[in-house]
Amino acid sequence: MRDPRMSAIAKGLKRRGRLMAQAVSPPRRTLDAIPSQRPAEGHRQASDGYAAPRAPRLVRSPAFVLSSVRSGSTLLRVLLNSHSRIRAPHEMHLRTVHVSMSREFTADAMKELALDREELEHVLWDRVLHLELSRSGKDVIIDKTPPNTLIWPRLHRCWPEARFILLLRHPGAVIQSLTSRRADPDHEAIRAEVLGYAEKLEEARQNLTDAHVITYEDLTADPERVTRGLCEYLGVPWESGMLDYGKQNHGTFRPKLGDWSEEIRSGRIQAARQADPTAELPPRLAEVAKAWGYQV
Repeated sequence: MRDPRMSAIAKGLKRRGRLMAQAVSPPRRTLDAIPSQRPAEGHRQASDGYAAPRAPRLVRSPAFVLSSVRSGSTLLRVLLNSHSRIRAPHEMHLRTVHVSMSREFTADAMKELALDREELEHVLWDRVLHLELSRSGKDVIIDKTPPNTLIWPRLHRCWPEARFILLLRHPGAVIQSLTSRRADPDHEAIRAEVLGYAEKLEEARQNLTDAHVITYEDLTADPERVTRGLCEYLGVPWESGMLDYGKQNHGTFRPKLGDWSEEIRSGRIQAARQADPTAELPPRLAEVAKAWGYQV
């Protein structure tokens, strides 16, 4: 019969040897420990130049509101979401939803499935829209996330049949609104931010020939006329209940998901604050404002 003391000693020696081996071995890399190699916005990641073909979309023709921040896009969202056939949820920020290929062989595996990183992200974005649309029981979905304006070419590449609503507002009024909302405003940074949005909006206006263009000033001054035009563009009948958005449930109003001010919470369409006529715009912003029909 084996001496139990010898058995315990043998086990202790084995355990000590295992611990010593772990101490001198390099740490194993887990999937979570491997840093993401996400490419720059809008660029494909494949080092071999492979670009995947477009996969079938669950939502063939979503709509996107392109606008600057502080341009009334949340008001437009709740008006549209009040329609019985239109789902316009809070800002979804699809551009910040990324796919990570965490092993060196992952890209090759996806390539065999005719996918690359960008197309994987597109498939994921499409699934998110489809899921939200299915949950709502409606048949038209609209994403209003102002930073989408900065990547409109990629959205168009992802959904060639997408519809685009361009919501313009006087750049001077946008600057005033941003300045009033920030505790310690950096005026130069604010002007640069507004210019960045304005440049991409103008680019979209010049290139998306089938886009529907409206202004925040017109939306608040004559909401029935503007929403009738929007419904015609989206292929749905106009509903008067759209103008009484306060009677509908639009989810929570909170930072990062849209406007959360008392004005939007009021449930009433309020007149747009006009730009200060004495405020001077930077030359390029003034040029864009004139192209949009504003006086500067």
